[in-house]
Amino acid sequence: MERYGMILKIRPEKLEEYKKIHADVWPGVLDMIEKCNIRNYSIYHKDGFLFSYFEYAGSDYEADMAKMAADPLTQEWWAVCKPCQEPLETRAEGEWWADMEEVFHTE
Repeated sequence: MERYGMILKIRPEKLEEYKKIHADVWPGVLDMIEKCNIRNYSIYHKDGFLFSYFEYAGSDYEADMAKMAADPLTQEWWAVCKPCQEPLETRAEGEWWADMEEVFHTE
């Protein structure tokens, strides 16, 4: 199992909309998250930033992320979410959510 932390900005005028749509995530989107071996997925907000945390339980992260990205329903969901978000200028090429480096973990 691998842990991932990612970050991006939330547009201040879209925060309440973002919270509202995430209070009722589409079942098909949740199903795809599960099928792509993502577990224990959370998104947090603080001072205009969104922080996501999830655990990956599969064996081919790149393939699972490509599978998710190719899913038409997931693409529709992202189209609803993206206008609320603002990616970091320092993200790597091809990233929307910027990957974060884990510097500490304990169980």
